[in-house]
Amino acid sequence: MTRPSLRAAAIAFALLLVAVAINAGAAGRSTAPPPTPVPPHGSLSPFPTRLATPADTTVAPTIDAGAALLADADTGQVLFEKDPRVPRPIASITKLMTALLARRDLPLHETVPVDPAAVFDRHTFGATTVLGLQAGERISVENLLYGLLLGSANDAAVALAIAADGSEAAFVRHMNEQARRLGLTDTRFASASGLDDDGYSTPRDLFRLTRAVNDDRVLRTITATKVRRIPAPKGPDRVIQNRNVLLWLYPGAVGTKTGTTAGAGECVVATARRDGRALVAIVLHAPDEPFSDAAALLDYGFDGWRADTVVHAGDPAGEVAIRGGTVPVVAGFDLTALVPVDDDDRSQRRVVDPRAAYPPAPDERVASLVVTAGTNTLGAVPLIVPSVPPPPTVEGPWWMRTADAVAGAVGDAVRSVAA
Repeated sequence: MTRPSLRAAAIAFALLLVAVAINAGAAGRSTAPPPTPVPPHGSLSPFPTRLATPADTTVAPTIDAGAALLADADTGQVLFEKDPRVPRPIASITKLMTALLARRDLPLHETVPVDPAAVFDRHTFGATTVLGLQAGERISVENLLYGLLLGSANDAAVALAIAADGSEAAFVRHMNEQARRLGLTDTRFASASGLDDDGYSTPRDLFRLTRAVNDDRVLRTITATKVRRIPAPKGPDRVIQNRNVLLWLYPGAVGTKTGTTAGAGECVVATARRDGRALVAIVLHAPDEPFSDAAALLDYGFDGWRADTVVHAGDPAGEVAIRGGTVPVVAGFDLTALVPVDDDDRSQRRVVDPRAAYPPAPDERVASLVVTAGTNTLGAVPLIVPSVPPPPTVEGPWWMRTADAVAGAVGDAVRSVAA
């Protein structure tokens, strides 16, 4: 080969190497979120590029966060918890309730004017995480929700609150009313944004709130979105990036929300779906690595637990003492639950809530069978009577038997009213 030919071949080979390197770099960048600042003058989003998780995903991980919970999103079965009922500040996780109320009270495509009270200047506390809304600007409820849930925009939270109720204070009252309706007994909200650190909740309550948010198709779609372009009054669009890095780094991640303040620490509520199973991981007051903690919990839920039918319909469950006698019972239906992969049928069963009188009707529910594995409740099934045995012999004079029957009937009526 001549010298010019060798030179040309060398150049071509070098160009090929450059192209391969560029393509490899582009491929690598596509798997991690870019460090896009939140406009107009926000800080860089705290995006790690990798998750530090345990190698053995079949055992419960050690979680450094102050509180945590892992549960099945569909059934509510809890797989892991740490201080699940201790109230703590929750930072911008608050915005899940803000979004839920806004969806209830405001049409999605309605355009609302921005109240001056929702405008954050550079010196306003919380101004590093905003859309940069301007007084009088008109913006759709939908775009405010995207700014709220992706970029955790504090001005979007206040704008939605005022659009829904005229003031943030009135909106917060409705937030707390909705919390009571959802059964969030250890939750109190003090703002629409969560900046204040006066509001608080628990992993147990936040799991209920997350299920309510995930039941809304629109909110479910929004929290699963990585990037959203939102028009500005003038100039280029606002480009809002989801701060939940699990959407980029964790296989199967589909939402939900992050938050951080000095009082709350690092907080993550993450939903992931894999192989037909949906899990929610909640991490509160993490000193660092909240996404790794959430990923470790999700790995444990997917790899350390398997679906199994732990009770079959018709399975004998012994006898239950009811008022006036004892009857044989069987399981009323199948109970399928998640069990630890290393479980060798070490589940425990106990009968609760017997509340029938003799003679029960065939197939009548007379009690419940609760199944647990360790500290985890796998579920409960009704216990029914397959057939009614002959009535027991009652000793004593007729007036004692009559009084016993009347007392039993009164007791049944009282229990029925109480239930």
